Amino acid sequence: MNSDRRSVLGAGLTLSFLGATGLSAQTPPPSAGGALPPGLPQPVEMIDLWPQGAPGMPARAPVEQVAERSTDPLVTDRAVRGIAVPRLSVFRPDRPNGAAVLLIPGGGYRHVVVDKEGYEMARWLAARGFTAFVLFYRLPYDGWAAGPDVCLADAQRAMRVIRSRHADFAIDPERVAAMGFSAGGHLCADLATRFARRVYEPVDAADRLGAKPICAAPVYPVVAMQAPHAHPGSRERLLGASPSAALEAAHSPDRNVPADAPPFFLLHAEDDDVVPVENSLILRAALKEKGIPVETHLFRHGGHGFGLRKAIGKPVAAWPELWREWARGTGLS
Repeated sequence: MNSDRRSVLGAGLTLSFLGATGLSAQTPPPSAGGALPPGLPQPVEMIDLWPQGAPGMPARAPVEQVAERSTDPLVTDRAVRGIAVPRLSVFRPDRPNGAAVLLIPGGGYRHVVVDKEGYEMARWLAARGFTAFVLFYRLPYDGWAAGPDVCLADAQRAMRVIRSRHADFAIDPERVAAMGFSAGGHLCADLATRFARRVYEPVDAADRLGAKPICAAPVYPVVAMQAPHAHPGSRERLLGASPSAALEAAHSPDRNVPADAPPFFLLHAEDDDVVPVENSLILRAALKEKGIPVETHLFRHGGHGFGLRKAIGKPVAAWPELWREWARGTGLS
């Protein structure tokens, strides 16, 4: 095992860095859920996004906490909050196909749901040759100086760090996609529309690289920041209780689509009772207006937060292969 590949303790959430390589030596609390089910591949690398520490640390640093929400001993469903060390958890395929995917789990901007919308999808991707990076991003209500832009800062930085280390992972730096779920879908769409917006000061050579993904897949995404379609919890935790109209507009991906946005893949269930399907529809309309290629899949049943595990046995279970076929047409694989 070389210095850039270290076992991840504490059910895959422990870090080990080497400053020169961007790996950290800080250890967050272990999973509240105890041991993981046997046989599940776990990440063996964690990459710290900010080697000198995340910028704009609040006066009282967040304390990372991991909550196990699953009651099934064979299935983990961990939610992480208080993230002070933004990072990427890496899943390497046995046979890399040269493409990478930045995975952005949801959690309503309350926490980051690392299993259901992170590690599970990463395993699926790695089994098909993609190098997968699960993003542990900072949460805006923790008081970071960047405010609502703190999540986008981590997503932009993640894209740049992945590209800067493309040789380490045998990937093409131009073939890096983004995929996000729910509030993570909002962050994915924010990244794919505001990739050129300067939301942090450059810290090293990686920040000279682009943050634009080759393609973006917001899955059952939060998009609207205005009634009646906004997800109230995500909106309030991102923007505060009484945001101005200008702040709402600045963080509504449908209102910030540039002419050079990447192709989009949109996926939603029409019976989603948490984030209304109109969120995907308004984003689709905005993309179409700007002439951005967009593929949209709406399923009658599926609810919210189906990911992979809750899609089993339903027509919506076809979505990962639909994404994979679509992604081929974008040049990702």
